[in-house]
Formats: sequence, C-alpha cells, structure tokens
Amino acid sequence: MTAPVQRRRGAVLENALLDAAWDELVQHGYGGFTYEGVAARAGTSRPVVYRRWPTKPELLRATIAHRRNSMPVVDPDTGSLRGDVLALLRDVNSKRAGVVALIGVGLGAYFEETGTSFADLRQALAGGYPSVMGPVLERADARGEIDLRAITPRMMELPFDLIRHEMLITRRPVAAATLEEIVDTIFLPLVARAAPVSRSRARAPRR
Repeated sequence: MTAPVQRRRGAVLENALLDAAWDELVQHGYGGFTYEGVAARAGTSRPVVYRRWPTKPELLRATIAHRRNSMPVVDPDTGSLRGDVLALLRDVNSKRAGVVALIGVGLGAYFEETGTSFADLRQALAGGYPSVMGPVLERADARGEIDLRAITPRMMELPFDLIRHEMLITRRPVAAATLEEIVDTIFLPLVARAAPVSRSRARAPRR
C-alpha cells in the first residue's frame, strides 16, 4: 500500500511554496515566473499560492526574502574592525552571490513591470532589519578604533554596496583580493579619517 500524503500547513507549506518559487525563478527568470509553475513544482494548486501572494511582484519579493533569510549572515566578532568587516564580506560573498546574480540577470521584467529599481527592491527587502554592520561598528567604537558618531549610514553600508556592485557586474562571487582591497584601501581609511582628532587623542594609550 502507498502511504497517504500528509497535508502540509502553516510554515511548512509556506516554506515549500517559496522554495519551489525560488527554483522556478532561477530556471525561468521573472518573465517565466508563474503561479502555475510554482504550484506544480510544489505539488499543490494555483489558488494555494495566490491566496498568500495575490500579485506576482509580491510573490517575487517573498521568494527572494525567503532565500536571503534562509542563509543569515553571522556576526563574526574577530576582535578587530578589519577582521570583522572582512569576515562579514566573505560570508555575504559565499551566501548571497547567487541572489544578487539572479537579480542582475533574471529580474529585468520585474523592474519594467513595477517601474522600480534594484535599490527599491533592496529597500523593500531590508525594511525593518538592522544592519549587520551595527554590532561590528559598536565594538570598534568601544575599542577606540573609530568614532561611531562620525560614521554615516552611507559609510556604514559602503562595503556591502561595493561587493553588490562587483557581483552585479561579474555575475559571480567576488575575488578574495577584491574583498581585501575594499576593506583596506577604501573602508578603513574612510572611517579612520572620519574620527575627530579630539576623540583619537582622548583614546590614546597612556605611557
């Protein structure tokens, strides 16, 4: 006898739908991304998918958010600002390159349909989530490496903006040497220059 198929519900069903949606998106891009295709791949019906995400753009955003959240970036805490930022970039590089490459290659029809940009999609996906750089910079401030008061939101996100740019241009993970260049020749000198002289002197070690 064949065992009866167990009906999926709640988070189990939703995760199965979004996993199927990701596979559909990777295979067909947004132009071939359909409710029917997602439902068939997930072994369910179109209304099951449609009830949760009534528009295709909503389904797309939920799919990418699910994929991103299934591979969270880990706070490294290496003991130095350089070590932390490099570890973060390496983690992002290994986990998010596929997502960024898909956005660059397969979502042209989405941006055209919605009249939005990559920046708009990024903002929609990031809304409500704190930056992973927050704890890194707070620790660096406590160690006296930087003055957190002088760091702007754009400066904080610069390493990630640069790595995303590289991923979009090359459609592959970023080379290790490029990650080190971003940190050593761009980010660290920038945040070091942003620290007020008075703060630097106040934190100088006593002799």
